[in-house]
Amino acid sequence: MNIRLITSFGFSVLRLSTPLIFAALSAAVCQKAGLFNMAAESMMLWGALIGVIVSGATHSALIGFLAAVLAGAVTGVLIWVATVKGKADLMLAQIAINLASSGGTIFLLFALTGEKSNSAVAIKSLALPKIAIPGLKSVPVIGPILSGHNILTYGAIVAAILLSIFIRRTKTGLHIRAVGENPHAAESVGISVPRIYLLAWTLSGILGGIGGAFMSMGYLTSFTKDMVAGRGYIGLSASSMVGGSPIGAMFCALIFGVADAVSNQLQLTNAPADLVLMLPYIVTIVVLVVISVINYNRANRKAKA
Repeated sequence: MNIRLITSFGFSVLRLSTPLIFAALSAAVCQKAGLFNMAAESMMLWGALIGVIVSGATHSALIGFLAAVLAGAVTGVLIWVATVKGKADLMLAQIAINLASSGGTIFLLFALTGEKSNSAVAIKSLALPKIAIPGLKSVPVIGPILSGHNILTYGAIVAAILLSIFIRRTKTGLHIRAVGENPHAAESVGISVPRIYLLAWTLSGILGGIGGAFMSMGYLTSFTKDMVAGRGYIGLSASSMVGGSPIGAMFCALIFGVADAVSNQLQLTNAPADLVLMLPYIVTIVVLVVISVINYNRANRKAKA
C-alpha cells in the first residue's frame, strides 16, 4: 500500500507540475529579455478556452492544440503592441489584460454556448493523448510514476531543455540576453530591441498557450471559469527565483507541484478545506521570502568585501 501511495503521489506531482512548468518557461523567456511577465495567466486562459472551442468544432485534438498555441501567441503580441508600439506602461498593460481575460473568456464562452462557468455540456472537447513509455512502464515504482502521462507533460521537460539551449547557445538567444542586460548597449551594436521584445512576447505566449491547452485538454477535457487559478503567477515566481534559467525554473515548478499534490492529498483528510487550498500559494510566498533573504545577505556580503 505504501508503494501505491508513493507512485500515485509521484505521478500526481508530475501531472500537476506540467502547467506550472510552462508558465515558468513563459516567464523565463521574458525575464531573459529584461521583461517582467505577469500575463502568463491570460495566455494560459485564452489557450485553454480556444483549444476547447476549436477541438470541439473540428473534432481534432491537434487542431485544437495548435489553436491554443496561437491564442497564447496572440496574447503575447497584443502586450507587445500595447507596450512597444502604444508606449503603455508594462505593468498596467498586463494588469489590464489579465482582468480583461478573466471576464473575456467567460463572455466568449457564454456568447458561443450560453454557459457561464463550464464548457463540458455544450462543447465535446477532445483530449490530447497519453503516452505509455515502452519498457519503462513495467519498472517497479519508477515506471508507474514516469509512464502514462499526457504528451504535454513530457513536452514540458523537452521544452525546458530546448529553451535552455536556445537561450544559451544560439545567436538569437545571445541577442535576447544582451537586450535583457542592457537594451541601449544592444541597440548600439545593431540589435533591434523592439524585434527582440516581439520575439520574447511571442515565445512567451506560445509557452503559455501550451500550458493552457494542457489545463483544458489534458488535465481536464473542458474549460471552466478561471481554471488557471493563479498558476501563471506561481510560474512567474518559479522563474524569478532562478533568474530566468529555464532548467532552474522547471525544477522550481516541480517544487510547487509537490505542494499542489500535497494539497490534493490533504483534501481527503479532515484538514480545513480553505487552509488546504491555500497551501500551494503559502509555499510560494515562503519560498520567495527565503530566496529574497538569501539574495539580500549575499548582496551585503559582496558590498562589504
